[in-house]
Amino acid sequence: MGVFVFLPLVLPLTAWPIARLAEQHLHPRTATRLLTGVAAVMAACSTLCLGLVMVVGTAQLPGNPLPDGWSDPEVRAAVPYDEVVGKAAIPALVVVLVACGRTVWRHGRVRRRAHRALAGLRETEVAVLPDDMPYAYALPGGRRDRVVVTTAMLDCLEPAERRALFAHERAHLTARHHRFLLAVQLAARANPFLRPLRTAVSYTAERWADEDAAQVVGSRRAVACAIGKAALVSRGTPVATLAGLAAAGPVPRRVAALLGPAPTVRSWPSLFTSVGAAAWGAAVGAAVSAMSSANSAVTMVLILHAATPL
Repeated sequence: MGVFVFLPLVLPLTAWPIARLAEQHLHPRTATRLLTGVAAVMAACSTLCLGLVMVVGTAQLPGNPLPDGWSDPEVRAAVPYDEVVGKAAIPALVVVLVACGRTVWRHGRVRRRAHRALAGLRETEVAVLPDDMPYAYALPGGRRDRVVVTTAMLDCLEPAERRALFAHERAHLTARHHRFLLAVQLAARANPFLRPLRTAVSYTAERWADEDAAQVVGSRRAVACAIGKAALVSRGTPVATLAGLAAAGPVPRRVAALLGPAPTVRSWPSLFTSVGAAAWGAAVGAAVSAMSSANSAVTMVLILHAATPL
């Protein structure tokens, strides 16, 4: 395997340029899907390689339950600096698994608590809560997907802006944006180098919902006004894992984008542009990461099979 086993751990750096350029030059739907896919592939590959290195480190520990042949010099030679790297991979992988587990658990807990809070209300598409704190968010799952909004938020908006709010939240539910957000959160937990992609997807998912809402209500200005007012009177959604109209992030950029022309829908940018070169760089990085991790996994399996006594 050699140094190639470490490539998936650092290849996420190739995705940093597209994380920023995608926000500015790609359609939000394209940017969200591209960044989430790249993040998921790279996170899976880096986690796999941590696991492969951990096997070598674990086999060196006294009293481990692994076959004795797995600690032979031939096996350790597959990983450079196996003495240090192998043992360091053990706590690193534990941290990754715990962090990802906590993220999934917290995501599920937040959704369960949100559904329990609506237990006494009718099963309608829109749940209006009598609350003095203005907020609105999209709540997936349960018997049906629901839009949750407080009376304080509705009182702050004009009729056209209310329609924009509901269209925005329905767009989150229709496109299943919570899945994209959860995927990039897990990716960032698995590899800290993927955090810029998590930040970018948090923004592009909101922009995606903004554009869909603008098409539904037929007025980009109404959506921009709704976002601006909601941001001024609220602090976003009550919980960070639920998408909302005034979600945390660069609200002025969202408003400015809506006051400008609609973004052009392109399946893939040209290579002869900055965003195209960055997109291809990220795609190549993800492909190399996948091939490197697959090659390392196959090589490790063959080495361990040969070292396992019959």
